[in-house]
Amino acid sequence: MKRVLGSRYELGEMIGTGGMADVYIAQDLRLHREVAVKILRSDLARDPAFVARFNKEALAAAALNHPGIVAVYDSGQEETSSGLMPYIVMEYVRGHTLREILQKGERLAFERALEIVSGVLDALAYSHKNGIVHRDIKPGNIMITSTGEVKVMDFGIARALSDAGATLTSTWNIVGTAQYLSPEQATGGQADARSDLYSLGCLFYELVSGKPPFSGETPVAIAYQHVSAPLPLITSVEPSLDPALNAFFGVALAKDSSDRYPSAAAMLKDLKKLSRGEQITTQLPKQQKTLGRRRFSLIALALLILVGVSSFFIFRPDSASQIVALPNVVGLTEVEARAQLSGFTITIQRAPDARIPKDRVTNQLPLATVRVSKGSAVTLTLSDGPGDAVVPTDIIGKPLEEARAALAAAGLRVSRTIAVDSEEQPGIVLKVTPEQGSTIEAGSGVTLEIASGNVRVPELLGKSDIEARTLLTQAGFLVKIVEAFDSNQPIGVVIAQAPAAGETKIIGSSVTVTINKAPTNN
Repeated sequence: MKRVLGSRYELGEMIGTGGMADVYIAQDLRLHREVAVKILRSDLARDPAFVARFNKEALAAAALNHPGIVAVYDSGQEETSSGLMPYIVMEYVRGHTLREILQKGERLAFERALEIVSGVLDALAYSHKNGIVHRDIKPGNIMITSTGEVKVMDFGIARALSDAGATLTSTWNIVGTAQYLSPEQATGGQADARSDLYSLGCLFYELVSGKPPFSGETPVAIAYQHVSAPLPLITSVEPSLDPALNAFFGVALAKDSSDRYPSAAAMLKDLKKLSRGEQITTQLPKQQKTLGRRRFSLIALALLILVGVSSFFIFRPDSASQIVALPNVVGLTEVEARAQLSGFTITIQRAPDARIPKDRVTNQLPLATVRVSKGSAVTLTLSDGPGDAVVPTDIIGKPLEEARAALAAAGLRVSRTIAVDSEEQPGIVLKVTPEQGSTIEAGSGVTLEIASGNVRVPELLGKSDIEARTLLTQAGFLVKIVEAFDSNQPIGVVIAQAPAAGETKIIGSSVTVTINKAPTNN
């Protein structure tokens, strides 16, 4: 007997999985049609505030009726042994995400990239008019159907995540979107319609040039560039492109949202001009003056990101008492930090630090967000800048993550990894450049050669729960377990897996297995 949600949606095979939810193909038993059902992760479902916001946003998204938006038909929550399980019922679209297309290395023609972005803008113009901001525009949320149509997914869901307090460092889903993150989202600010336009601008930049506008070793480094780094001219990345695109991206990817296109319709208007070979009349010197006035504040905010703090929100004092949440001042100058900590007793000490520029705060005690009495003591450590660091002598033979941690502890970073064929287990470090024991400037990057990290997913169907976990762990995968019931299969065995056996995945990625579990008798 297959599992049925809400006495209506009969779940079939799993067709996708991610950091937020699993997606199943399903049959709507009432309307006799195929649908997709997205089931929220159990850890997110335990937060009642998140569930309430999620349901509210799902209902709002369901009101969107546009051919360029994957329709949301219904939402609900099922009572399970581990608590409520929220789910969303959506239109089932046959096709591929733009992310899958890009991962295959397919380079889109400029005209096709224009068509795709124009389609997304058309959908955004409609959703923004109806008060829905997407907040997570990225290749994985854009479907290209089997007939070539463009459809945008997950309207409202990203907003629910944002409201639940998801940040750059605390949620996998947001970490995965760093290349398309607007500056205001990176610094904990309020996202609006222009944030969607910035993210789409990043995507368009990547489609036409082959590279995202900003990249880095970590999501934090990428976010820092969104906030403060100058935008590389698109023609410097791909000289064959029309120079008029430089002006377009200068506005679409402006650091300050007030300097961007005011609406999706305005951005679409300029795109159509570009498609016809016409010049656009965007005035960049207005933008440059505005950016100059804001440069200081942007860099100050960016330094908050550099250290990967657990939250980017500004903590406000509790007006009802003298107990306040301590603001984060790591990355600020002493003067800026003292201004933020007005009313506290400040003690200053100094130490070398390879990550933080000289004379900026590298550490604070108590840590940010701790609730303390107004006027209590806070110790700040100021950076003396980078010194020398020694490449650890025990990196070779270690797994990549252990090597990365050892280098970080030594004040160094991994600037590049090169996968090579080897008889060693995937992910094992084979060589480091500069050599182990070398003395180099702290904060420098090193290159690691690692055993090829692509491993095949083992066959798990019919295996017991413990056998499946063991096989996946030994192969280097993370394990994600879900439960379903199939009366034709023995209880306690794997009845589905994603990805399928034989597919290659990067070591350390997750594999979802579905365990056959008998339904409980109520």
